[in-house]
Amino acid sequence: MRIAMTSPRLRADAVDRETIMRIAVVGAGGVGGGFGAALAHAGADVTFVARGAHLAAMRSEGLKVQGGRGETHLVPTQATDDPASVGLVDIVLFCVKLWDVESAGAHIKPMVGPDTAVIPLQNGIDAPDRLIPILGRNAVMGGVAQISASIVKPGEINQVGTFMRMIFGELDGRITPRGKALLELCLKAGFDATLSEQINTELWMKFVGLATNAGMTAVTRQPIGRLRDDPDLRPFFVSACEEIIAIAHASGIKLPPDPLAKVLDFIGHAPPAMKASMALDLERGNRLELPWLSGKVVELGRKLGIPTPTHDFLYAVLKPYAMGTPV
Repeated sequence: MRIAMTSPRLRADAVDRETIMRIAVVGAGGVGGGFGAALAHAGADVTFVARGAHLAAMRSEGLKVQGGRGETHLVPTQATDDPASVGLVDIVLFCVKLWDVESAGAHIKPMVGPDTAVIPLQNGIDAPDRLIPILGRNAVMGGVAQISASIVKPGEINQVGTFMRMIFGELDGRITPRGKALLELCLKAGFDATLSEQINTELWMKFVGLATNAGMTAVTRQPIGRLRDDPDLRPFFVSACEEIIAIAHASGIKLPPDPLAKVLDFIGHAPPAMKASMALDLERGNRLELPWLSGKVVELGRKLGIPTPTHDFLYAVLKPYAMGTPV
């Protein structure tokens, strides 16, 4: 039974367990499109906020996600470029590029009610801090997306491998009804999900591997499978991870025991054909998220007095391409 919601408030009574969760996905690229399609397939009321040719294709042909997990084709796909037309939602999956955080945050205000959760699923570590002044502390949760997927043409997303996981949680560690409701929906959608009481730890653990993978796959123009076991390249993976771990410790972030081993194990099991999204953007001549990845490591290292020679190199070599391929 479909029950229209008049408020994004999540309650635990029997009627609301049948209520369809309203989700807005802001940025329908590989991350937003992949998770949004899975949640829609599981029965959520999902609207994608997008623009340009991708938006036009979703409206006319639907959104198709294909790859290692099979194919999902949403027809019709609810998609718009106007958040005000969507109304209040329960969850916003915030998946725009890092340079668009502030402008997109202001743009989505009409969808954010008193109990709406806005979950940044971006690279980097500072998106929640950048959104709080715009949307308020109660609105913003922390989130980690682990998926290798990208737009291959308007309206179509390809996922590399089968691994797909979302980790999310309140920034203060509370377990809330909205977090539990989203966890239930994610598990129904068939991908790995964790409602975390230590989301800042999760954000930094992702950052250790993501910033390293992004820099290494971009600099070499090679997928992870050709890099991770190369005896000449592996030391650079290790040192790049160690630099970020040192910064996390100096910043007071509580990491799990032996974080280096955990990150290297994750890298070791990544799909061999995987390239970080920044490497794909480099190949396409697009703007890079470099300032918020290796650039952020360099910035924090200088601030805290921690040497970051590997990320210094990655940042310096890629910096000429940060705004797209030089003409």
